[in-house]
Formats: sequence, C-alpha cells, structure tokens
Amino acid sequence: MSPAEEEKSLPLPERWPRASKFALSAWAAAVAELVTFPLDLTKTRLQVQGEAAVHRHGAAAGKAAPHRGMLRTAAGIVREEGLPKLWQGATPAVYRHIVYSGVRMVAYEHLRDSVLGRSEDETFPFWKAVVGGMSAGAIGQFFASPTDLVKVQMQMEGKRKLEGKPLRFRGVHHAFMKILSEGGIRGLWAGWVPNVQRAALVNMGDLTTYDSVKHFLLLNTPLVDNSVTHSVASCCSGLVAAVLGTPADVVKTRIMNQPRDKQGRGLLYKSSMDCLIQTVQGEGFLSLYKGFIPTWMRMAPWSLVFWLTYEQIRRVCGVSSF
Repeated sequence: MSPAEEEKSLPLPERWPRASKFALSAWAAAVAELVTFPLDLTKTRLQVQGEAAVHRHGAAAGKAAPHRGMLRTAAGIVREEGLPKLWQGATPAVYRHIVYSGVRMVAYEHLRDSVLGRSEDETFPFWKAVVGGMSAGAIGQFFASPTDLVKVQMQMEGKRKLEGKPLRFRGVHHAFMKILSEGGIRGLWAGWVPNVQRAALVNMGDLTTYDSVKHFLLLNTPLVDNSVTHSVASCCSGLVAAVLGTPADVVKTRIMNQPRDKQGRGLLYKSSMDCLIQTVQGEGFLSLYKGFIPTWMRMAPWSLVFWLTYEQIRRVCGVSSF
C-alpha cells in the first residue's frame, strides 16, 4: 500500500487531528451554550443594571430601572418579554463558541503537547498550565470577539424595547452588517481588549483548573479517567473561572453595550481602564461582581456539560482523552 493510500485509510481524527478536535470542541460548546444560555442573558442584564456612567451622561430614558436580583431579573424577562426571550442572542452566542472554543481547545493542546511540553514523568507543571490556559483563551477570544459583540448587543434589545427605545437590529446578519457599516472592521472588535483580558482570566480558571485537577486526581487518588473525575474537575474549573473572570466580564459587557459616535468611539468610556475606574468610583468595588451568582451558576453547569460532552465524544470518535 502506498503512503497516500495508507493515509486515506486512517480514520479522520488521525488524518486531521486539529480539525477534528476543533469540530468536537465546537460541538460540545454549542450544546453547553444552548443549555445554559438563559443564565448568560440574566447575567448580562444584571451587569448593566444601575450603570452609574449612563446616569451621569443623561443616557437613561425615563425613571431608573429598579434594582433586581438574579431570580427577579429572570422572572421579569419572562413576564415582560416572554419565555423565548431568555434565548435572545443565542444564535451569535453559538457562533461565538464554535470559533472561541474550537480555537482555544486546539491552541491549549498544541501549547501543552508541543510548545511548552510536559515534564519527563508526563505531568504538566502548573505554571505551564497557567501560561497555556491564558494564551489559548486570549487567542480564541480575539478571533471570536465580533460574535461576542453582536451577542451582547442583541441581549439588550428586549430591555431597549421596554424602555421605549427603537430596536437596533432585525437579526444576527443585520446586526453584523449594521455594526460593520457604522464602525468598519474596527467596529466589530469594539471592546476586544477587556474581552481578551476576561478570556485569559476565565481560561486560567477553566482550562488550567480542569487540566490540573483532573490529572492530580488521576495521579493521587483511586479515581480513573471517567465521568466522575471529569465532573469533579469541571465543577472546580467553573468556580475558579467565575471568580477570576467576573470583573473583566462586567467591564467587557459595559464597553460593548455603550452607545457610540459616528467614528465608533464610545460615549461613556474611553477604555477598559476608564470603565473599571468609573464603575468602582460610582458604584463601589463589589459592582465588579454584579452578575456573579448567575455567572457562577452558568459556568458550573456549562463546564460540566461541556467537559462531559467533550470527553465522551472524543472517546466515541477515537480521540485520546483531554
């Protein structure tokens, strides 16, 4: 058999390992995103609630919206906008995770196995896992930033309607085209700096924690590489990711949702640092953790669904365990 014929006889995961891992991680991420998306919408609404900069610049319409907790916010969305609105913005969110999760998972495994390298005993040192996780998250989020921008702005459409403001978008395609026409290519990457910063922190919590906890359990406990181990590691990763990522997520959401001038410049915040300072000065340090509970409640099941799905479909498709 010739080398070309031998290569064609190999299963797809062996012929195109990176493409296969990209597809599998994108599939698992899409499932996890759809299951937990209502919590993401609730978190986004909470993060812009009581935004001090809006009131200082006179951009609030009518009376200030009453402050609500997580459950009242979710119930209010269902009561005032309808149950399907809990999935408003889900389409760009799935697009985002196809790009984001696909790139970050392939990048992390490449960094772990080829660039940074494992130790002689096949363990992956914690500092290398931190560098790999932050780098992979930043790379993945940079490529996915336009879809995240559309997701955030579409999630706020229901609130704009209740405030008597005109809707900005008719759908995902219209949102992309409108942002592109108003701000150019650069406009699609509005807020990418805090977005990448957040992704680096989240993945330091998610990828680093999952990889480290999983292999610690395999090496130091009677647990084997199965769903129990994956569940424990994913629960730990979801908690750490929420703690590290929520402040940057609040800044990212506010920058992406702020009104802009004809040149695409933000009217409320000059930069992510300016947003951070204004938020802390106007609302206090704990305002950086607005939406933490739904963020955590979303990240924990998101991580659980994603990692269990990802590990299982890797196994089914003949790809080695993560």
